[in-house]
Amino acid sequence: MPHNAEPLYIWQQPDWPHWRFDAAALAEPLAQTHRAQGHLLGRMAELGVAQRDQATLQVLTQEVIKTSEIEGERLNLEAVRSSIARRLGVDIGALSPPDRHVDGVVDMVLDATGRFDQALTPERLFGWHAALFPTGYSGMARIRVGAWRDDAAGPMQVVSGYAGREKVHYRAPPAHTLAAETDNFLQWFNADTKGDALIKAGLAHLWLVTLHPFDDGNGRISRAVGDMALARADGTPQRFYSLSAQLQRERKDYYDQLEATQKGPLDVTPWLAWFLGCLQRAVLGADDTLAAVLGKAQFWQRWAGTPMNERQIKLINRLLDGFQGKLTTAKWAAIAKCSTDTALRDISELLARGVLRKLEGGGRSTGYELSK
Repeated sequence: MPHNAEPLYIWQQPDWPHWRFDAAALAEPLAQTHRAQGHLLGRMAELGVAQRDQATLQVLTQEVIKTSEIEGERLNLEAVRSSIARRLGVDIGALSPPDRHVDGVVDMVLDATGRFDQALTPERLFGWHAALFPTGYSGMARIRVGAWRDDAAGPMQVVSGYAGREKVHYRAPPAHTLAAETDNFLQWFNADTKGDALIKAGLAHLWLVTLHPFDDGNGRISRAVGDMALARADGTPQRFYSLSAQLQRERKDYYDQLEATQKGPLDVTPWLAWFLGCLQRAVLGADDTLAAVLGKAQFWQRWAGTPMNERQIKLINRLLDGFQGKLTTAKWAAIAKCSTDTALRDISELLARGVLRKLEGGGRSTGYELSK
């Protein structure tokens, strides 16, 4: 870049990486977010241990699914739930077989939030990266795994569009600076800094994604580091809200905010204001998760005296966790791995006991739902 050219990206600013923000402008969104967190943690404190575990399972499942979805990758919901349940020791009945790719994302998210009080080191980040790319490939492309990128194929850029008509959204710092840049970041992240922990989470997320230190997986790893900072702020490894789920809902805005910030000055007040707003919406949205967990607990209390076999319990839990589409005899048989006759017998018993009811307008395949 010519010496007389204007700085293009935030890391090319002469005062990089001395972040600045207007604390007074952020005071109100910070207070609102803390209030929402306090309200949620208060409600969670009223739950029993088993219900808190179920809530954490639900939230972490969302986190893993959505952080991958932001990158356009869809993971299997059951495989993710089973992987997390296996690691947390939460009983969800029959587990799906392990999936190496799913397990890698789960391991990263659980390490970040479960061991939030441990130092973040290059080795730890390399471990997360290796877990995300167990084969050493991203799609069909071989990548450097468990190491900083080397820019062998040219500068690291975030681009969209077709070949020949790409739009460059961002260019990251050159690879030869990464050892010093990441060291600077990690010293700051691990230090007991004064100021609000939520501001630190927003800056950590932005700083690491700006460095873009890996060939791939930078978004997921930066969000995991942000989650680690949030777990430190909450002082607990149990997660009761998913920021990634909210970022996925606001995906276009998220990318636009990052791009505008990375092409702007080191005063990142607008980014932090947006981040805190998104975080607050994530915390408020967790009421839905809580309602689902409480609803599930109340359901099982209500039907505690009703005899059910393992298949029936498994399928009812699937319905309680938000079953996609219509539950039919064929789907029951497929999920429970039994014959259609057995499935029909299971369903008939639950209909007779009032646990299930038929959906109206059966058509060719009758559907069933839980009784209200």
